[in-house]
Amino acid sequence: MTANRSAALGAMWRDDYPWTFLTQLTEIENRLGGHPGEREAANLVAEGFERAGAREVTTDSFDIARWDRGRADLAVTDPVRRSFEAVALPYSPGGEVRGELVDVGHGTPEEIDERDVQGAIAVASTTTPPGSRFVHRMEKFGYAAAAGAEAFVFHNHVPGQLPPTGSLTFGDVATLPGVGVSEETGAWLTDYADRGATATLSVDAGTEPGTSHNVHAQLGPDTDEEVVVVAHHDAHDVAEGALDNGCGITVVVAAAHLLADLDLETRVRVAGVGCEETGLLGSEDLAERLDTDRVRAVVNVDGAGRFRDLRAFTHDSEAMADVVEAVADEANQPVELEEDVHPFSDHWPFLRRGVPALQLHSEQDASVPGERGRGWGHTHADTRDKVDDRNLREHAMLAALLVQELARREDVPRRDPDDVAENLRENDYEEGMRAADIWPDEWR
Repeated sequence: MTANRSAALGAMWRDDYPWTFLTQLTEIENRLGGHPGEREAANLVAEGFERAGAREVTTDSFDIARWDRGRADLAVTDPVRRSFEAVALPYSPGGEVRGELVDVGHGTPEEIDERDVQGAIAVASTTTPPGSRFVHRMEKFGYAAAAGAEAFVFHNHVPGQLPPTGSLTFGDVATLPGVGVSEETGAWLTDYADRGATATLSVDAGTEPGTSHNVHAQLGPDTDEEVVVVAHHDAHDVAEGALDNGCGITVVVAAAHLLADLDLETRVRVAGVGCEETGLLGSEDLAERLDTDRVRAVVNVDGAGRFRDLRAFTHDSEAMADVVEAVADEANQPVELEEDVHPFSDHWPFLRRGVPALQLHSEQDASVPGERGRGWGHTHADTRDKVDDRNLREHAMLAALLVQELARREDVPRRDPDDVAENLRENDYEEGMRAADIWPDEWR
């Protein structure tokens, strides 16, 4: 390790700027896509890139259907009359539904097929069956809608009166209303469903034309190829968005400060994108604006900085796995590898265009309350007090070293989109992605 690199890493070890940045970010109200707070977050990211000494700091705007959460009401009407707290899920349409409550367990296709949800209000858990791959909320919603449900209720598995939120679609108004309820409410609803209960669900959410913003800047030499490092700065409006994804964008901004002091052999583009939480809209816009044939790799920082140990999703790229293992060995830091492809974060618009992708997440401690599955994320509990600033600094250092290594290597093969599609099929994603209407048209 060179003296300059050692000095830069040592300075980051003591730097209080990542915590200052996260504090300023989480002080912003309502960073949901297209709302004023999201633009404030983009401005803060731009200031962070300028402070790092990055060049050509650019803010791009793009049009979206801005969704407003409004109010949601859920009540059991028979055999008792009882109301429960609920929050509308992004891109839920407005409307009122009356129907039977039907518990569909985890919301997998098999469980939904076993129940008759035609005309009913389907109730699904945020969890996934043990031993199964992660089944995304949009898949569960899509399965229920295809089976004839009239509404969808998504109940948390983490105690603490925490209704979860999360988008039902990739940026379009959904076909039927959906809400999130707490673990405690979920326990009541599944009990009432067993008793053949009926309920009413009303949502007054709506959409209108809006604008979101991406910020990007450049570091290193002006080469034909580049490595793109991206994280989303938007968050759900129910909380501060400290974990999801305040930590991730903080890691990228802090890593930019490090990369400015490191020797880079290829241009690095650092980016903060909007509207990840409402459908990967910002990363889609960024991928469309860039010449992705010249993007050597994309590093998506979504989940890093939250917990102690780094986890790297290599998306079925042996070359990416080699990069991660080399950096982990040199830094003497544990990094858990996850090999399979998934489409539910900002690497996806690049990966499906053939760009090798790496997602940096972090390991959760299953013994700590609120840290199973998504944990505190997407709930009122996603607040700054959950963050350990040592994780921000350490993951910024590891992210910078990974990016520097990718900028050095010329042997990272492009991805064949057909191979990406085959990996998704092998891991049983196709049915769920089709149900959520996010399976790419070119693979149909």
